[in-house]
Amino acid sequence: MAYPTFRRTFLVAACALFAATAGTARELPPKPSVADIVKASKPSDWRPLDPDNTLYMDMPFGRVVIELAPAFAPNHVKNIKALVREHYFDGLAIVRVQDNWVVQWADPNEDNDKARPVKGAQKTLKAEFTVPIKNDTHFTRLPDVDGYAPQVGHSNGFPVGRDPKTGETWLAHCYGMVGVGRDNDADSGGGTALYAVIGPARHLDRNITVVGRVISGMPQLAALPRGPAPMGFYDKPEMNVPITSIKVAADVPPAQRSHVEVMRTDSATYQAVLDAQRNRGGPWTKVPAGHLDLCAAPIPVREQP
Repeated sequence: MAYPTFRRTFLVAACALFAATAGTARELPPKPSVADIVKASKPSDWRPLDPDNTLYMDMPFGRVVIELAPAFAPNHVKNIKALVREHYFDGLAIVRVQDNWVVQWADPNEDNDKARPVKGAQKTLKAEFTVPIKNDTHFTRLPDVDGYAPQVGHSNGFPVGRDPKTGETWLAHCYGMVGVGRDNDADSGGGTALYAVIGPARHLDRNITVVGRVISGMPQLAALPRGPAPMGFYDKPEMNVPITSIKVAADVPPAQRSHVEVMRTDSATYQAVLDAQRNRGGPWTKVPAGHLDLCAAPIPVREQP
């Protein structure tokens, strides 16, 4: 049906008005970026790593720094440090890199008669998938809704979920988090096989013991060649990436330590970082997300000279 002239005129005018205002409606005022806020931060916004709960994994490509979280997996953290101090990992290797999933290090001979023995530490432990909420005294909640936990937030630099009804809290499987490999039995892991998350893995929350996160070295780990065998395992010994050594930072001379600091996640500056990520300003951003996923919340890290 043909439109009368006045209707056509009205529609043309309305479309022109929409076209003229659509661009301006999406122009957001500039806001400080995460980088701006980090640059303007104060020394009190940062905390050094605890040397007794920091691991240095030295590889041919450099050092990987791992911060352990004893409040969330006290028995596994203690056992992993015992394994490190008996030099269990020295000379072992990264044996698995599964795309968009995990990088795993372990004994390449764990399934044969050449397996490295565990000495003073323990081979397996009772699972620590969750711990009582009372264990966590540093929780700062994110206001954003999460699909995997009733509440999410950060605890002293770690992404966490919690359920007030059950009284449980746990470390979330975000990028860079370090977990304990296990078999089907929940209590079949102890820390002899560890992995770092390089893909979306929140559905593993409360199904694996998580012991910490990689603070420095993730770009190198995530860039390793993917394994061609099922689940990303390397199928030839020459593909394994050798581990020179893993040491507890407290056992390393101060002059040889990595002086890494993490932004305090209970600070007002960190809340500003989260808001900058949640509601980015213009001119590039046209529609702010207004939401922040737990695993997309940046946790700034810096290395001091």
